[in-house]
Amino acid sequence: MRRAPVICAVVAAGAFSACTSAPDTTAPAEPPPPPVVDGVGADGIGDPYYPQDGNGGYDVTAYEVSISYDPASRELTGDTVVKATATADLSRFNLDLTGFDVSAVEVDGAAAEHTREGEQELVVTRAAPLRAGQEFAVRVRYAGEPQNEQDGPLGAGGWQISKSGGAFAAGEPHSASSWFPVNDHPRDKATFALSARVPDGWSVISNGVEEPPVAEGGWTTYRWVEPNRIATYLTTIGIDKWTFERSKLDDGTPVVNAYAPGAEDKKAVQARMPQILDFLVAEYGPYPQSAAGGIYLNENIAFSLETQGRPIYAKWAEVDVVVHELAHQWWGNSVSVDTWADICLNECFASYASWQWDEHQGEDLDARYRTQVARTFDRARYWNRKLVDMGAGNEFTAVYDKGQLALHALRRKIGEPAWDKVTREWLGTHADGNASWSRFEDLVAATAGEDVRPFLDAWFRQASRPADEHLYPGPLAR
Repeated sequence: MRRAPVICAVVAAGAFSACTSAPDTTAPAEPPPPPVVDGVGADGIGDPYYPQDGNGGYDVTAYEVSISYDPASRELTGDTVVKATATADLSRFNLDLTGFDVSAVEVDGAAAEHTREGEQELVVTRAAPLRAGQEFAVRVRYAGEPQNEQDGPLGAGGWQISKSGGAFAAGEPHSASSWFPVNDHPRDKATFALSARVPDGWSVISNGVEEPPVAEGGWTTYRWVEPNRIATYLTTIGIDKWTFERSKLDDGTPVVNAYAPGAEDKKAVQARMPQILDFLVAEYGPYPQSAAGGIYLNENIAFSLETQGRPIYAKWAEVDVVVHELAHQWWGNSVSVDTWADICLNECFASYASWQWDEHQGEDLDARYRTQVARTFDRARYWNRKLVDMGAGNEFTAVYDKGQLALHALRRKIGEPAWDKVTREWLGTHADGNASWSRFEDLVAATAGEDVRPFLDAWFRQASRPADEHLYPGPLAR
């Protein structure tokens, strides 16, 4: 994700705006799995930053989402199947679903009791308990007007209405539960398929590979299939009067770009995508997603987002944002965080990828680094923000600017061969999975050939400016 350039973001001439102080709160990097007590799954997956995100007791393998949406009435009717495997004996478990009237729930074709608890919990009780290791399918039928989250870390997220009267779903750390039942945490990744029925004249964009639409009775059903496992906040839907561009990358990967009415001028920006992907492949290895493209909104939302294979771009997005969101296809999408305390693994690296792109265009990053350190040297509010275990609500701050400095310093500290080995090995070892910052530190320490723990602690875990020995490592030394 890339924030709109307002808080602690790099703006013209490298200047920084004022930064907010982050409280010195920490959380375990890898908390234990949430308990299952007397056959009842927990109402959270075990992330201390967002205790009720996700659920315990099962592992989702596939989402098969089917919706019908009328932009005129803003009514959504859903029929979603969640396929999963029980990780413990279960008589009751939860799904995340915000709003909606739920008319029926079935488990393996048999009616199951369902109740609502709080704003997002759909509680499902099965007559016969599920056994640990048992595969099962939950079908949920629901209807209503989707609701968004107004007070998220970046403002409104989830289901949103566009200027044209259409709609789109995007947000981090969660958004999927605003339009389909889900185990809403990046630790539980699954395949995703969407069938979306809309009135003729409207069209649908989503993740993955496009299948032929089917028209019937004044409505058209669009189908998109993402065969790669996906973290739930990276799923998306866009309903609008899109202008589509279709092509393929050199390796045959299908490309679909979609431009909302009023966003057609972004075609020149998106035209750089193949060149950017070639650069990122050279840095990180083969492109890890099933499809590529971009979704360009005519909306000044507060962020652009790396929705898997096909990022969503706000109206203000330019080439640097495209680089950032495409880098996420490796950092965050292929290798996803274990908890939200690990978000630097996503955002620090995607932000630094924009620096690397500028280096590829001829910029001296050492000079940029020294200039930005000098400009912020005496600004305590800039340095007193942690990059790891930064505390709930502070995930989306320092990772976009201090994170770039930290990674450039790390690259210079360990040297280019070790940097290349660390990034390639990390992305290869954890592809299509989840990993924590602690495991990344272990890899760096094993590769560096010297004791780098004090350096990593000073830059990533402390809320202060690193000492000069860490601030100016290797060729950056003054």
